[in-house]
Amino acid sequence: AFFPDGKQIVSGSDDKMVRIWNVETGTLIGEPLQGHTDVVMSVAVSSDGKRIVSSSGDNTVRIWNAETRTPTGEPLTDHTNGVGSVAFSQPDGKRIVSVSADKTVRIWDVEMGTPIHEPLYGHTSSMWAVAFSPYGKRIASGSHDKTVRLWNAENGAPIGEPFQGHTEWVGAVAFFPDGSKIVIVSGSEDATVRIWDAKTGTPIGKPLQGHNAQVWSVVFSPDGTRVASSSGDHTIRIWDADSLDLECRNRNSTGEPLQGHTDVVMSVAVSTDGKRVVSSSRDNTIRIWNAETRASFGEPLTDHNSGVGAVAYSPDGKKIVSASADKTVRIWDVETGTPIHKPLHGHTSPVWAVAFSPNCKRIASGSHDKTVRIWNAETRAPIGEPLQGHTEWVGPVAFFPDGKKIVSGADDKTIRSWDADTGTPVGESFQAHTYQWMHSVAFSPDGKKIVSGSDDKTIRIWNAETGTAIGGPL
Repeated sequence: AFFPDGKQIVSGSDDKMVRIWNVETGTLIGEPLQGHTDVVMSVAVSSDGKRIVSSSGDNTVRIWNAETRTPTGEPLTDHTNGVGSVAFSQPDGKRIVSVSADKTVRIWDVEMGTPIHEPLYGHTSSMWAVAFSPYGKRIASGSHDKTVRLWNAENGAPIGEPFQGHTEWVGAVAFFPDGSKIVIVSGSEDATVRIWDAKTGTPIGKPLQGHNAQVWSVVFSPDGTRVASSSGDHTIRIWDADSLDLECRNRNSTGEPLQGHTDVVMSVAVSTDGKRVVSSSRDNTIRIWNAETRASFGEPLTDHNSGVGAVAYSPDGKKIVSASADKTVRIWDVETGTPIHKPLHGHTSPVWAVAFSPNCKRIASGSHDKTVRIWNAETRAPIGEPLQGHTEWVGPVAFFPDGKKIVSGADDKTIRSWDADTGTPVGESFQAHTYQWMHSVAFSPDGKKIVSGSDDKTIRIWNAETGTAIGGPL
């Protein structure tokens, strides 16, 4: 969860701890908050940023002082099973609501650390989702019984009947942001998102379908015009809620998936004007798409005879460069979809990375042959000898914003910088990640930082001049 000022994030983990992070640097602030004896299931921050609340599989809720990182009083222990979710009342932060596998909802006084009223009964199975309405008058809960329930936050009484429509358990709920509409959004293991009229308990329109696995999280945009959802299918989807007038009967994603490839999509890139998307696939093809209509431009580009690992637009948007397991680099005319002259030969193994220089005059490529090559984009001739130094295959490559340097990441877990004119190494290589496969590297716009992503599940930020890590892994 974010702190109200957006400068810090709080997280909870299977390691039983709560941590606070600096958003800018990605570094841990202070020591972890320790006290839970089982998995931390949920965290929330009060609207004034002074308190954190956490819930755990140890059946407890804990309140923490966000400044000192110490617990405020004793843990709240009235639940008899794991506590799946917690939330602060908004905007006063005087109450906490929690839901548990003991099938109850509980409301707590933050100052006293004591329950307000008796537990709220109504769900017939475990609960893992809860939310306060914007002014703290209502509570929504989602349960394994496949329903959403609405509660009066003042007296704890249920409001109306359960909201029925999901066909599997409900794991996420959220209220319309400003309270002007009494509307709830929910996400479920049935892979759908639903929007509800909270006054009547009836769904607004059809379920939002597009995910193909459980929906873990849902949220309205601050202006209420969109809903974002995240899923076990590894995707985030954004849905249009702009005409949310309780009369609408359909909600659409901001675009259907772009379909056409017949195998794994290896790489995508967007033109500088945002009007086109290019994708490459293990099906040996490249496809160009209209970003607005989501329709493909013409036929797929089929000249590669093996999987196409990477694609990139030239900064002027007129060309595409592609790299393939057929050991070649190809340059394409965007308008006609045809190759510009013959493929660039030189690598002796599959090529999985490619990039244009900012002035469109050079191309860099990285290969399984452990080398980086620089090419003249106009003549398509190699510039100098292959850049040697990596001891395993080269994955991502990128140009420095001024075009004078190239950075590469490799399966040897290192990042190297090269002079784009001479091909000589700039400084020493630096050990980047703990797992070999490095997927991506990129420069910050000012060229002072490098960011890298790896199969070790981390993102790292580096000082481009010294090669030293900036903060811890993200």
